Amino acid sequence: MASALKKVIVNIFVAVPINRACNRYLSSRLAKVGILETPKDHGKSYETGQLFLHKIFGYRGVILFPWLARVYDRDTATKTEEKSVDEQTTSIGKEVKGKNHLHYQVLMDSRDSPHIRAQTEAVTFLGNPSDTRSLYTIPGLDYVAHEDILPYLSVERSPIEHELFDQFLIYDPESSPSFTSSETLRAWQNKNQPWLQLSDVHRETTENIRVTVIPFFMGCRESQQVNDYWWRYCVRLQNFGEERVQIRERHWRIFSISGTLETVRGVGVGGHVQVQEPILSTEQPAFQYSSHIALQAPSGHMWGTFKMERQDGTVFDCKIPQFSLESKSEEANNPNSFLGS
Repeated sequence: MASALKKVIVNIFVAVPINRACNRYLSSRLAKVGILETPKDHGKSYETGQLFLHKIFGYRGVILFPWLARVYDRDTATKTEEKSVDEQTTSIGKEVKGKNHLHYQVLMDSRDSPHIRAQTEAVTFLGNPSDTRSLYTIPGLDYVAHEDILPYLSVERSPIEHELFDQFLIYDPESSPSFTSSETLRAWQNKNQPWLQLSDVHRETTENIRVTVIPFFMGCRESQQVNDYWWRYCVRLQNFGEERVQIRERHWRIFSISGTLETVRGVGVGGHVQVQEPILSTEQPAFQYSSHIALQAPSGHMWGTFKMERQDGTVFDCKIPQFSLESKSEEANNPNSFLGS
């Protein structure tokens, strides 16, 4: 008996507040935003203009361009300890061999930003060279791993609300996806590639809590005849277990190539906003934030722990994987590592 293949259409709905002035979901309705598509396998990249839902944080977004990053997974290293020393890289912070992995620069829908557990100021830049301490940000820019993309289709001309959406993307109903990159987007990515480029991703899991860190070099500024080298780093904590835990403290160790070793301790997690002590549960398993570090040397390393509290009051230290802080110049970037060019 011949079998017929059927295309399964999954409609996507989101809760829309009826009272937009207060933007609360106490009284809300469901609104259709699109039709879910089949996610692509690893090795098959999504195109500029692809609409998606974030698998972990649930926000709507659109892909701007891809990055090919090197992922250093300590969990994989633990499982392959039988490998010889010669097979391992020797750089501090890169004890394991990195594997190429697709990530994407995306725009986040501003309507979803207040309701997710990820800071919307993930991408920051240094100010003018004359302003040694000023930082500025473009809200709603994020980095998303390939496996966290849930693609969908929409017939709307402006399916994503973001002030840069119409500047970066052009609607083209004949193309697939229906949005293509504008000249503004191409010029912007070329100009800012050194400070946007995602190169290394570091992961380590302790008692079902995975910590992922992505460092970015931001540039160098001269302050009182001393060079300050700036980095931002994005941290995600994700609970893969059933037990609820809460982040109580952070403990960082910061080593500069100049020879200094600094210790930073604090309550909860910091970043661009006030200190928080988020709970990681089966309902809300992840939290993501970004922060900055400045060294008076062109390179260094960071590592540390988060103190996690279980429901019964016991605590344990969750490792933050060691990662390198490496400076670079615009000329030193390898254009071949940028897939969107």
